[in-house]
Amino acid sequence: MRCAIVGDGLAGLTAYATLRHGGIEAGEIAVFGEDPDPAAAWRARASAIRQRRMRSESDGHVAPTSFPGLAVREAVRRRRLGPVLRSVADRYNPTVTDFLEHVAEVRERTGWDASHRAARVERISPVDDGFEVDGHGRFAHVLVAPGHPGLVRPDALDGDPRVVHAYEPHGHDGRVAIVGAGMAAATEWLNALAAGAAVVSVRRRPPERRPLNLPRPLFTRRGLAAYHATPAPARAGLLRSWLSPSYPPGRAWDEPVEAARGAGRFSEVSIGTNGASADALLEALEGVDQVVCATGFRRGFRHDPLLARLAAETGLETYEDWIVLAPDATVPALTDERRTLALAGVPAQWAFPAADTLAGAKYAARRFLDRVRRCPTP
Repeated sequence: MRCAIVGDGLAGLTAYATLRHGGIEAGEIAVFGEDPDPAAAWRARASAIRQRRMRSESDGHVAPTSFPGLAVREAVRRRRLGPVLRSVADRYNPTVTDFLEHVAEVRERTGWDASHRAARVERISPVDDGFEVDGHGRFAHVLVAPGHPGLVRPDALDGDPRVVHAYEPHGHDGRVAIVGAGMAAATEWLNALAAGAAVVSVRRRPPERRPLNLPRPLFTRRGLAAYHATPAPARAGLLRSWLSPSYPPGRAWDEPVEAARGAGRFSEVSIGTNGASADALLEALEGVDQVVCATGFRRGFRHDPLLARLAAETGLETYEDWIVLAPDATVPALTDERRTLALAGVPAQWAFPAADTLAGAKYAARRFLDRVRRCPTP
């Protein structure tokens, strides 16, 4: 076969849809993963935090082209222009229900299930003119989209029976401490307050307020070009700062919190960022009935066994938590005029800081398609 997509989540589906739209036949693509439903992991996390709307805006979908997007779909269904007008201004946020229906449609329309292979890939090895994918065959072009490598819980909370992660099924009861300050934490504040609980927000620092999870210029060509021109040490520093917690501005977030604060049902505790923060965390959690860790995912390629093994066995260039990538999200040492190894999703942040967004999935997918088209068919 010609192409392999290792990872069967939303980034994998976006890449598959992009290849199919670009003229690559389904029989030339193999998708490897353990669940044929590309929204399975995302759906479970969204359900756990009771997410209702997407944070991504007009390009927040898995179809290969930006237009028509979900705004047009909603406008046709409702017979109103409002969604399209908001989309033009990059202010359209589709519902989770609409997004999941769209994912199901793209899955069926592109023939995803026919290309899916139920297999967990643990090793990718470079060979002449391509790559051996863990005994499943040789491919000239491989895109790796493994998703998040695991949930983070503070070590100080190991064994505490009150603890649950925000992305795991749970309810809210009594006095609830929510550890974290990003989108999941802010969503959990509202969920717990709506359930009648009192909330203690425990965080290291105040969150930033941004419509998107990164500054908007990073989604533009000019902003991205400036980022690509940044030397490695400064680039790593920028990534660390941009990955700090944030959630959107707006009355829908602020008014319930302010009303609860006035009623004595919402308070904040800062535990700082120094070495004593574990003790400060335990002190902040005294007297609470439940602890919700809205602390996100593990960061860095070393937490992903496939990527860690690939980097170690092939001597890839790395910098801190990241595999160093070319601007098109390919691995330079393993990509040439005959073959392509590209990353998508979280591991591609070195090339596109918002790689874990749907816009980032499209960025990697479109450049992967360009590579496949340019290289001669084996």
